[in-house]
Amino acid sequence: MFDRDKPYDELPYPPEAAFVESRAVLKRAVGAASALSELRGATTRIPNPSILINAIALQEARMSSEIENIVTTNDALYRASADIEGEQDAATKEVLRYREALWNGFVALKERPLLTTNLLIEIARTIKNRPDFDIRKIPGTRIAGPGDATMYTPPSGERIIRDKLAELERFIHDEQTIEPLVKTAMIHYQFEAIHPFHDGNGRTGRILILLFLLQQKLLDIPVLYVSRYIIANKSAYYSLLQGVTERQAWEPWILYMLDAIESTARSTLERINDIAKEMERFTTTLRAERPRIHSRELVEAVFMQPYVRIPFLEHAGVAKRQTASRYLKELVACGLLREVRRGREAYFVNEGLVGILAR
Repeated sequence: MFDRDKPYDELPYPPEAAFVESRAVLKRAVGAASALSELRGATTRIPNPSILINAIALQEARMSSEIENIVTTNDALYRASADIEGEQDAATKEVLRYREALWNGFVALKERPLLTTNLLIEIARTIKNRPDFDIRKIPGTRIAGPGDATMYTPPSGERIIRDKLAELERFIHDEQTIEPLVKTAMIHYQFEAIHPFHDGNGRTGRILILLFLLQQKLLDIPVLYVSRYIIANKSAYYSLLQGVTERQAWEPWILYMLDAIESTARSTLERINDIAKEMERFTTTLRAERPRIHSRELVEAVFMQPYVRIPFLEHAGVAKRQTASRYLKELVACGLLREVRRGREAYFVNEGLVGILAR
């Protein structure tokens, strides 16, 4: 019997397909898969995929961190992302590390398409900025609810936690015929129930969702913006996780996650289409107003992040510093960017992109 106050060392292996793939689940999975397929196709509209990874992953990083009560503003985040060596508050630094962890996981998965315990540890280490961060060793971890009442006590002890993570690895790579999006929901639950770290479990678990979808080739780049849905439905997220733990209520949890994936895929698709249209508008205006400086590389450079600085154009190979400065001033003159000064630093704001990301 499950007891909230005792470590759930008997956390069971995820069930087989027959137990979780009800008619309602499979019907919902079709809609979610269709939305993901459309999203995957839309990413090809943007010539440089780094634009989407930078822009959309930055928002996902902010929202995923906000779920854990790590809050920063878009302005602080965009300025920090544009000036990575500058002064930043602790929350903004932690959000930027989430984006770094997501990118590192994406790169690692392309080099070796396996989701392993070691990869998850590396992701958590990046998020926490601690090279020594590791699996929980000290007992006493619990999840508290209202009034500090214990809602859940995860497995305790490094050996047990590593055994549970090894089971999760086996489940991830098991070729049994569970519909991939149903399996995504099951994997996320299992990781959150293991709760292997003292901190960063939620963020690592949400990166795991994206990495599994990439591994399954349901996405080509990590642009699914699932944390916005979870924030909007946060109480349901936690109560449905608890329902699986306490009553093996898999269907409501899986339906929730399929809704999250479908809703997120459709809203992200809208953002990508809007970014593509804004890039076209920007290009058309630039050709008409400043044909001498127009280039594909310049347009891509100023869409890589919402706030642009002169070094961006240098690093992108668009122009040397003096010429890059002149290009940005000309983009301001024809209304395509807005210059903002923060102390001695000048930022060039792509307001069209900022508006799209804020929706």
